[in-house]
Amino acid sequence: MSTFSQLANSGVESLGIYEPGRPIEEVARELGFSDADEIMKLASNENELGPSPKALIAMREAAATMHRYPDGGTFYLRRALAERLGVAPEQILPGNGSNELLELLGHVFLRPGRNIVVAEYAFVVYRLVAAMFGADVRSVAMRELTHDLDAMTAAVDEDTAIVFVANPNNPTSTIVRPEEIARMMRDVPDHVIVCFDEAYIEMLPPDERPDTLAYVREGRNVIVMRTFSKAYGLAGLRIGYGVAPEECVRLLNRVRQPFNVNAMAQAAALAALDDEEHVARTREMVREGMDYICEAMARIGVPAVRGAANFLLVETGNGRQVFQALQRMGVIVRPMDGYGLPDTVRVTVGMPGQNERFVVALSSVLGKA
Repeated sequence: MSTFSQLANSGVESLGIYEPGRPIEEVARELGFSDADEIMKLASNENELGPSPKALIAMREAAATMHRYPDGGTFYLRRALAERLGVAPEQILPGNGSNELLELLGHVFLRPGRNIVVAEYAFVVYRLVAAMFGADVRSVAMRELTHDLDAMTAAVDEDTAIVFVANPNNPTSTIVRPEEIARMMRDVPDHVIVCFDEAYIEMLPPDERPDTLAYVREGRNVIVMRTFSKAYGLAGLRIGYGVAPEECVRLLNRVRQPFNVNAMAQAAALAALDDEEHVARTREMVREGMDYICEAMARIGVPAVRGAANFLLVETGNGRQVFQALQRMGVIVRPMDGYGLPDTVRVTVGMPGQNERFVVALSSVLGKA
């Protein structure tokens, strides 16, 4: 009798697996903590302020109707987003997190013989999606842990389907400037789709955000992806959205599953859109926390890359070992060896008490207390 592995499509066994941040309950159980509240998670770039308060109210009100299927066309959410972003509702596609949209791009545009262009330390899911559809990956070296858009443009050839630009980038938390984006968009060939992954864009002050949506309004081959997971604090609901010319959205709609965005997520996202106060409080919390952690790292002599989003890289040396030692102390961070950065950990900026506990724990692990 054939095994499942023998029956599987070729290449499936060799696909990489995304390593998510570990749940608090799992770590508590594994390490023998009696209470999960003893564990502090700063590993997944979640919003430590929690969900938007307006979203919480909307979720409670929506709970009684969860026996009904969701709006398969996300009509009200698309209309609200369109009004806010200055595009047409037909140019918006909500998804089950922006990760689903990445997979939909693969279904429509990737196949053997095509390639994607990415920065070497960019979000690993781009590579996983390319592998899933048999496309090649052209990895371009970063410049000071930041996308080198000129080099990425130069790496494009006639077989390039998509260039992925994460801005701010995960895991380096660095940004590319509007003038660099403008130069790339001037030079990139017409047959290439540029995907701007802006999951953390609301972490930037409004006057520092590049207007990538302008390229969508111009009808360029661009898709801008955003999420409600980060600034709005709705990571558990898995809801993101893409903004692209109508033709692109129409094609992506052909390969998405019906009811891909659940009703609770739609209600929460619609309410969260109006909660600018929560987003502003999030930015302030992150700014103050980033200042504190960076100053503390400088004081104890540990190099750190100041982040533009709600996380930063800390150069600890042997990041996996430091991650394990911190975990035993009830502090979860993210080791970066899977991204090719083995001497670093990624740390989410949290509330003041969380940031202080991280600094104390890291100082102890590194013998700098």
